[in-house]
Amino acid sequence: MTPTARLAASIDLLAAMEAAPRKPADAVANSFFRERRYIGGGDRRAISGLVWDIMRNWRKLGWWLEQSGGTANPRMLAGAQLVFDRTPMEKLASIYGGGRFAAGALSESEQAVLNALIGKELECTDMPRAVRLEVPDWLLPKLEETFGADLEAEIKAMAEPASLDLRINMLRTTRTEAMHALAREGLHAEETKLSPWGLRLEGRQPVTASKPFRDGLVEIQDEGSQLVAAMAGVDPGMRVLDYCAGAGGKTLALAMMMENKGHIVACDVSVVRLEGAVKRLRRAGVHNVERHLLTEGDKWAKRRAASFDRVLVDAPCSGTGTWRRNPDARFRTTQVDLEELLVKQAAIMDRAAALVKPGGRMIYATCSLLKAENAGQVEQFVARNPDFRLVASGSPALPVRLREMTMISLTPARDETDGFFAAVLERQLQND
Repeated sequence: MTPTARLAASIDLLAAMEAAPRKPADAVANSFFRERRYIGGGDRRAISGLVWDIMRNWRKLGWWLEQSGGTANPRMLAGAQLVFDRTPMEKLASIYGGGRFAAGALSESEQAVLNALIGKELECTDMPRAVRLEVPDWLLPKLEETFGADLEAEIKAMAEPASLDLRINMLRTTRTEAMHALAREGLHAEETKLSPWGLRLEGRQPVTASKPFRDGLVEIQDEGSQLVAAMAGVDPGMRVLDYCAGAGGKTLALAMMMENKGHIVACDVSVVRLEGAVKRLRRAGVHNVERHLLTEGDKWAKRRAASFDRVLVDAPCSGTGTWRRNPDARFRTTQVDLEELLVKQAAIMDRAAALVKPGGRMIYATCSLLKAENAGQVEQFVARNPDFRLVASGSPALPVRLREMTMISLTPARDETDGFFAAVLERQLQND
């Protein structure tokens, strides 16, 4: 594709995202490119790169366009990003209106707005703090509560593209063997700092097309997510419940830790997500997992009350910890959404707790950075359920500094992972 056609496609993709504000941007992009199979891999990367840069700078670009008398629509957001990328105005004008597949020539008023941005810096001291930090106004105080003086550093880290993390599958390989297998495919990975099972690659790399991935030697999983699974401290032979299993990423890690021995039940309210786990389980060689769809009025949980050694609750949350991968998520969650999530999280914790046997443990986790969803939920749960207490995980799979923590928080700036929270709650024996 020509630069002109790439720009036009980028604007079209932004427009598609605007038209589906509640749908994750990566899902919109996947549909967009699936419908346009003529767009090759290199062109897809270029188009996605521009669009994701725009999403990371959404509020700042909008602020500058407003200051210059413009409108933050897809055409102008793309133009503004290219101006701040130091694209000369002559070249910019030519790729807007340069041929059959062009986005359409810039009008005089559009050129005037973009001309006014030339020589400006993307970040400006006159910007409101929430605009400069690329967060919704209502969310800024909650992030300040979490990070305090570290907020600027953490937000900066969340604006950087995430690394590509893999978890080795110890049912089939070792970390050294997996690294060699990847290297033979031209994929050069380094060991992660915190997870004993993790490998890290920089940038977007075709891991899923590689033989080590197809053979089940590695699975894509952020290092922070791996540590959440490690918090469960499972052993072979245990009876384990992954209560919000989704497509099974943490289920796979639990099965690996259990050496395929014992019994895992992976539950979710979405049949699509559970069906998506089947292929992953088969590829990994996991055979100790049963799937169960949670439905309204289901008697399944009642019949299995107080029967699990471990219950992992990876609760639905705001996803603030995943902004490196999903910059659009910053503006898809509203204050009302958060309030509804807090109610849902508390209800899920109470239902899941009933499935933990005396002496067993519930691990509550989110990919959120907000205190209300994390420590706040745990504190309220303990107040409602006095037979549970916070305990240290003690899992040997965790770094030493995390083993004795009852609650862990991982952040992009400090830990170089996505943002994750996890707490271990033990159900006391009746004579305790």
